Amino acid sequence: MASRKSRPPETFGGQVRSILWALLIALFFRTTTVQAYSIPSGSATPTLLTGDYVVVSKFAYGYSRFSLPFAPDFLHGRLFGASPKRGDYAVFSNPKDGEITIKRIVGLPGDRIQVTHGILIINGEPCKREPNGTFLERDWNAAFRQPEESMRYRYVETMPNGVRHDILGSPVDAPEDSGPFDNTEVYVVPAGHYFGMGDSRDNSADSRFMDELGYIPAENLIGKAEFRLISMQPGVAFWEVWKWPAGMRFGRFFGGIT
Repeated sequence: MASRKSRPPETFGGQVRSILWALLIALFFRTTTVQAYSIPSGSATPTLLTGDYVVVSKFAYGYSRFSLPFAPDFLHGRLFGASPKRGDYAVFSNPKDGEITIKRIVGLPGDRIQVTHGILIINGEPCKREPNGTFLERDWNAAFRQPEESMRYRYVETMPNGVRHDILGSPVDAPEDSGPFDNTEVYVVPAGHYFGMGDSRDNSADSRFMDELGYIPAENLIGKAEFRLISMQPGVAFWEVWKWPAGMRFGRFFGGIT
């Protein structure tokens, strides 16, 4: 039997080319398909917690200069654009300050959105809100570099399209539905824009706050949060390997987002 000829060792130049190809392929997938996003605050609690890492699908809403790195500012509009659905958790560039932000889409173009006594009202139809006990909200105080906790009222909210998810209200030691944005004006969502809110309703600077976020332009959408990848305790950075595994919440790995 003839012996198989051994492959000559790869040259240094060949190794460099292989590495470059691998980096280009990784960059292509990160640019056009998915990327990971870490939840920086408790505004999405209890659905998403501070320290959760979610996988964001970029092709869910198509592409714009905000979802493509290094895209020039003169590019406008969306390529292969698709509309978010009510209830999606969308990642986008905040039109006020450019920060990457995540909120639940509750209002579509043309919708009339209002909050009355803590109840979300969409086009005149109140969303059903059912008590669901309480929830110990754990967040990270960046100013003092320490965790902080707050026991909050918990509810199940049902949107007109049937999407059900948990939300949080006021701290249990305060009167419920007494926050400054538990009673709002009627917001009319402009064409080409969306209205986003966090599930921690009294701890979310969302579209109710016109000076901090306001309406979300469709062009600013980056992608849809599809599922949780991993989860770290508040204040534990992914690169702080010496804090593993105590700093990981293994029970939240690979979970869906509703």
